[in-house]
Amino acid sequence: MQRVSKRLNTSNHSRDAAGLTYIYPVVSRRAGGVSVGINLNPNNACNWRCIYCQVPELKRGAAPPIDLEKLERELRGFLHELTLGDFMQQQVPPEARTIQDIALSGNGEPTSAKEFEHVIELIGHVKKDFPLPSHLKLVLITNGSLINRPQVQAGLRRMANLNGEVWFKLDSATREGRLRINNSQMSLNRVQANIALAASLCPTWIQTCVFSLNGQPMSDEEVRAYLNFLKDLLQAGVPLKGVLVYGIARASHQPEAKLLSRVDRAWFDQFCGQIRQLGLEVKQSY
Repeated sequence: MQRVSKRLNTSNHSRDAAGLTYIYPVVSRRAGGVSVGINLNPNNACNWRCIYCQVPELKRGAAPPIDLEKLERELRGFLHELTLGDFMQQQVPPEARTIQDIALSGNGEPTSAKEFEHVIELIGHVKKDFPLPSHLKLVLITNGSLINRPQVQAGLRRMANLNGEVWFKLDSATREGRLRINNSQMSLNRVQANIALAASLCPTWIQTCVFSLNGQPMSDEEVRAYLNFLKDLLQAGVPLKGVLVYGIARASHQPEAKLLSRVDRAWFDQFCGQIRQLGLEVKQSY
């Protein structure tokens, strides 16, 4: 495995940091330590185009065919370096030297991979062979648009048996907001149905990115729609784990990058407080 050229930190999420195709290390703010990233979209293709996305040369599309043998070799080699080698001592700051999760994220929508279920099975098989922490999670970071696919649902069922969690993207609860932020035309009814389906198969968190656009944070109308959407989910009995709220910490590689900035800390804290008032757990990363 190629050595990472400089010590990792929360601002360095380079997908080629380890010189591998599918595996990359991250010091994650949200995870609170080292996250072993699995990138199923090395072709930089996604079915959405979020305006805050850090992927350069992002294009519309799906994951390419996954070389499962290569993925297994890379995952085994990297977990060996993490658990038995000196990677932690050489590349990770002392306060973050714990493996928190294995996360399917990367440069596009991971559930677009046709081999998704087999990837989850492979991860479960490999992790048994290493002295990993008992608290280690398997995390799927997803826009949730493809949850209706049978192979995705089968993968989520497998994830539930591997201490798995779904982090389901919800940046807006209005049609206009999702079109503006995510370039997605998925209906609110479909979003609600997919969240309910995900939560029925595997523990699920809502994941929301907040930022200012043209110097303005989410409008009062957008905030009301968002909170009402969460209320509707709770009233429908959807068993959400909670909400992950985070601000932008790294530069977007999309055309709208210059229009984006961090929200004021007071606004951020107030927004998180409004979600907590609904009775949901909130984990925040400003």
